[in-house]
Amino acid sequence: MSRTALRICPLCEATCGLTLTVEGTRVTGARGDRDDVFSKGFICPKGASFGAVDGDPDRLRAPLVRTDGVLREATWEEAFDAVAAGLRPVVERHGPDAVGVVLGNPNVHTMAGALYPPVLLGALRTRSLFTASTVDQMPKHVSSGLLFGDPNAIPVPDLDHTDHLLLIGANPLESNGSLCTAPDFPGRLKALRARGGRLTVVDPRRTRTAKLADRHLAIRPGTDALLLAAMAHTLFAEDLADLGHLAPHIEGLTELRDALADFTPEAVAPACDLDAGVVRTLARELAAAPTAAVYARIGSCTVPHGTLASWLVDVLNILTGNLDRPGGALFPQAATDRTPRPAGPGRGFALGRWHSRVRRHPEAKGELPLSALAEEIDTATSTGEPVRALIAVAANPVLSAPDGDRLDKALASLDFMVSVDPYLNETSRHAHVVLPPPPPAQSPHHDFAFNTLAVRNQVRYTRPAVPLEPGRMAESEILARLVLAVSGMHGADPAAVDAMVVEQTLAKAVRDEHGPVHGQDPHALAARLTGDNGPERRLDMMLRLGPYGDGFGARPDGLTLARLLDHPHGIDLGPLRPRLPQPLRTRSGRIELLPEPIAGDLPRLRAALRERPAGLVLVGRRHLRSNNSWMHNVPALTGGSNRCTLHIHPEDAARLGVRDGAGVRVRGAGGEVVAPAEVTDGVRPGVVSLPHGWGHDRPGTRLGHASTVPGVNVNQLLDGTLLDPLSGNAVLNGIPVEVVTQL
Repeated sequence: MSRTALRICPLCEATCGLTLTVEGTRVTGARGDRDDVFSKGFICPKGASFGAVDGDPDRLRAPLVRTDGVLREATWEEAFDAVAAGLRPVVERHGPDAVGVVLGNPNVHTMAGALYPPVLLGALRTRSLFTASTVDQMPKHVSSGLLFGDPNAIPVPDLDHTDHLLLIGANPLESNGSLCTAPDFPGRLKALRARGGRLTVVDPRRTRTAKLADRHLAIRPGTDALLLAAMAHTLFAEDLADLGHLAPHIEGLTELRDALADFTPEAVAPACDLDAGVVRTLARELAAAPTAAVYARIGSCTVPHGTLASWLVDVLNILTGNLDRPGGALFPQAATDRTPRPAGPGRGFALGRWHSRVRRHPEAKGELPLSALAEEIDTATSTGEPVRALIAVAANPVLSAPDGDRLDKALASLDFMVSVDPYLNETSRHAHVVLPPPPPAQSPHHDFAFNTLAVRNQVRYTRPAVPLEPGRMAESEILARLVLAVSGMHGADPAAVDAMVVEQTLAKAVRDEHGPVHGQDPHALAARLTGDNGPERRLDMMLRLGPYGDGFGARPDGLTLARLLDHPHGIDLGPLRPRLPQPLRTRSGRIELLPEPIAGDLPRLRAALRERPAGLVLVGRRHLRSNNSWMHNVPALTGGSNRCTLHIHPEDAARLGVRDGAGVRVRGAGGEVVAPAEVTDGVRPGVVSLPHGWGHDRPGTRLGHASTVPGVNVNQLLDGTLLDPLSGNAVLNGIPVEVVTQL
């Protein structure tokens, strides 16, 4: 007997609503939820394959514990006994920084992954934190922190209302969007053009998104910041800058104009390989459009000037008066955001509060570069302890970080390692304990992070579509028990972790004179929370205290968990609205256009005006039916266009004697890989492209299908030394490589 159940898809940032078909405890089908307030029935191949992802037979069903060098199945009690015995002695002997924590991208796609890692880090008190952000979007966090005072205040393009959209280094028709949560991104771009709007794409590849555009500019990889600086220069030089409503909130305009004086279109044109007249036209069109938005993503972040490029995106939105207005780029307001505070100066944003031990990389947003993880484990220094133990939560840095071979060896040398992961993959195979969370159908879902980046304000929550199987443990309980193990409370009731968070949050809320519960009894407030478990009670608390919440009765029509459960397809909270100056947290209380770290990095960008690559450079690419290294073990999501091939332009192929389909050797500073060539004019001359997330050929994994089509690890071409200095983000695009035919 089959039934249907609702589920928010956790397989990419689009967060589409799904209607699942369930037979017994097995998901047998998935289609788009037509009544979902946000996605309105849209679905992509990943969502359609939800059942296959959920039911992958290679998912671990029980914990693994290493005994005499071999991982074997164990009980949950044995596993957590081993975790406590392995981690606490490291902390007590060497200090908390000797325990590293690696958080992978899937954490932001689960409810538990959002709620518990901050508690884990608070209990552990380690500064050795590494996440996927520093191989992805950290430049945007840093630029937002410097401009607005809050690294999480990231404006998103108002896709549904803009008249002019400039996309740089983004391919949302494949990625489904990133740092811009938008179900049916392709449909929204088509609607933009249908209403007479203009779409321009800047990308060294002719992607599916570029093919949809009115104009595609095949820029030289890594020069996005130069192009954006020249556009800003043009706005100043031709008196096209018009702050409009933003003028009262801006400081540093004159200093910015002076700082960009050298970046004329003629100066940047040779480096970007674009005509100076085209650069001026881009700036003029942006200024002339009734509304416009500039949006850039991973192609502009994972380059040597990623933070400067991210900063200049918002500079252009500001100079054209398009920041914080409908049709431009606005700050979303999520239902679980903190209680809005009155506008005014904040504490600002600081970089480099501490540094990595070996190469002295400054922290950014509390994180050290993932590229530095291997050296922090395998290199002795006179200052500080090396990382001797590691907690990896939904992370596979052997494939996602530069120089996976070195990291592979470093992980094998650790005193102790625990992985929270559903698979025995290239990273978790090194763990002493593997703690597998259940499949997504057996977990609840609310998007804490992605709703702060959504193109429309809304709120949705789905309970598990399938009951937790016997022998499984909820991800929330796994992470709560991990918190107890590292804090010396092993064996305590895991519900105590949620109770502690509720107590601390409400105690702070009642002290906030601007909040809805100021002066009330926190224990009485806690008693009013609803929900079947700790995570639901915490969600209820966050909704009640949030910008749309009931304030524990202060606003009777406000949000609560109970109200959300009454709306299984979600609650629409309306279009994005102007919010300035409320989101600003800078010390001045204004948008600081030229912060000191940015000004200090501009000489490096000026030097790039003279740089020209001597040979081929490499860029990555995304696949619609994949998400980093997650889904290569699902047969329905591999094959076809989702293959690990080297894209090379016909001119370069002819010059090098490369034949389509033949194996070619690609060499970089970190090593070499061999991949089949795919000769295509989808890349510009001088550029080759390999996709990210492949390389499933290491022994000791349990990835049956992925190991039959392993591909190669593009990040092995990197040695980990190339970083954006402000953010610590790895440089993954525009790196020099050598391509030779395979003998």
